[in-house]
Amino acid sequence: MASTISNNNSGYTTPDTELESVLPIHPTAVRRPHAITVQSPNTSYNNEFITAKFANRGSEVTVTDGHFHVTPTVDEYEFQTQRAPSKTGLMMIGIGGNNGSTLCATVLANRHNMIWHTKEGIQQPNYIGSVLRASTVKIGTEPSSGKDVHVPVCDVLPMVHPNDLVLGGWDISAAPLDKAMQRAKVLDYDLQRQVAPHMALIGKPLPSIYYPDFIAANQEERADNLIPGDDKQVHLEKIRADIRQFRQDNGLDRVIVFWTANTERYSDILPGVNDTADNLLNSIKSSHSEVSPSTLFAVAAILEGEPFINGAPQNTFVPGAIELAERHQSFIGGDDLKSGQTKLKSVLAEFLVNAGIKPLSIASYNHLGNNDGHNLSAERQFKSKEISKSSVVDDMVESNRLLYKAPQLGPKGVPIGKGEHPDHVVVIKYVPAVGDSKRAIDEYYSEIFCGGRSTINIFNECEDSLLATPLILDLAILAELLTRVKYRKVSEKKEFAPLYSVLSLLSYMLKAPLVKPGTDVVNSLNRQRNALECFLKACVGLETNTDLLLETRIW
Repeated sequence: MASTISNNNSGYTTPDTELESVLPIHPTAVRRPHAITVQSPNTSYNNEFITAKFANRGSEVTVTDGHFHVTPTVDEYEFQTQRAPSKTGLMMIGIGGNNGSTLCATVLANRHNMIWHTKEGIQQPNYIGSVLRASTVKIGTEPSSGKDVHVPVCDVLPMVHPNDLVLGGWDISAAPLDKAMQRAKVLDYDLQRQVAPHMALIGKPLPSIYYPDFIAANQEERADNLIPGDDKQVHLEKIRADIRQFRQDNGLDRVIVFWTANTERYSDILPGVNDTADNLLNSIKSSHSEVSPSTLFAVAAILEGEPFINGAPQNTFVPGAIELAERHQSFIGGDDLKSGQTKLKSVLAEFLVNAGIKPLSIASYNHLGNNDGHNLSAERQFKSKEISKSSVVDDMVESNRLLYKAPQLGPKGVPIGKGEHPDHVVVIKYVPAVGDSKRAIDEYYSEIFCGGRSTINIFNECEDSLLATPLILDLAILAELLTRVKYRKVSEKKEFAPLYSVLSLLSYMLKAPLVKPGTDVVNSLNRQRNALECFLKACVGLETNTDLLLETRIW
């Protein structure tokens, strides 16, 4: 008999006969109504929208003969957020892989309130590791005590509950999801035993596309569930039809399309092929060899008006794909899930540079044994991962030219290269025995006071898919939210318009954040988190909280 449990009106769970105690629903999985009301002339509510004014404050700096002239600026905006979350589906490319099968199983475990036994005791489902569900944000202070008030990030604005996501997708492997979960070897056996019948109901993944040149040859034996033929235009139309059918069959308002399949090699950016939207569409019609599977899925989602998120490191968003998204005002985001080693690196590198310490080299080694590691054992696929991991410290270096020499200027003042930069090495090895339990070793070798040296070594062991899965949920839920947010500049008195197509607000969860062309990439984890918090608060008319704590520093 399966160890399933059901809700009662008290908010607690009632155990079946196998259990000896009553467990509350985990706080990260509790369903709460939206309960924040901002009492301000800048914020208004009706049945459909939250509308809020926001003053975007900044500074313009000009430099003349080494003197900095700073002019404060203020631009006023209004944000309009649709209050009711859309009925949302999540279609994953690679649904039968480690991440896809783990996501489906853990959402189902939460949805059906399953509990299971491990050698540590009874375990309950939760959303630990989700930024939205398991972390909090300060919204102000309590007047009588002066204590900070924090709420879950997901409570600032109405968001989709992960239990409500309708799950589906494609995979090159025909294994039904219960068998795919078993193959992945991520979850405890007792949980797999209980969730397997529910996984079986999702069934077999939709046929996907397989272009051998883009992923490692060692994946060929898994490729038994393919859209037939080699006509890329036919493949595009089939994927578009799959999205429409999924939306119709499940009565959905929104479908998030998410790449969590194998890492591809980088696509070559070729004039006349993928450099513009029209060239890319024509290249699909002619089945050009440089159109990758991930780009084809991205184009399908864009043309269907649905958000597409790239959770792998390859350059899915070639210039033509970005232009196509702009043309259709569709939303795209990526690249590469930032779950472990790279997230820590973005924190530690920033800490060192902000402390006035100069990292001279950062050497990162990791090994893992899941199918992601198997695919990355091929050189061209590893190169994609190396690129996404290596750029993470660039903006920290750029922020401190006291420590690192600036690049030389070429003709017309254009910088040549990156300038002085830490030596940065990334190594990934495939070790089948460790499975999904990834080992990461980092060495930070730095210059300190008066020619001294400091070495920091970190060893990190993590269950790769159990860190990645909550990030996929966060990215999907945030993408849905951002489709409900519109803005306008107060001074222009125009109609509300959707946000820009590239969802750079997703950067906190991504190794190589995609940003608006021509703008700088921010890799600092603190800045990424702050940007997300500030935006969510702006949509309800809250000013950004600072750590000035002025009231504690004056009489």
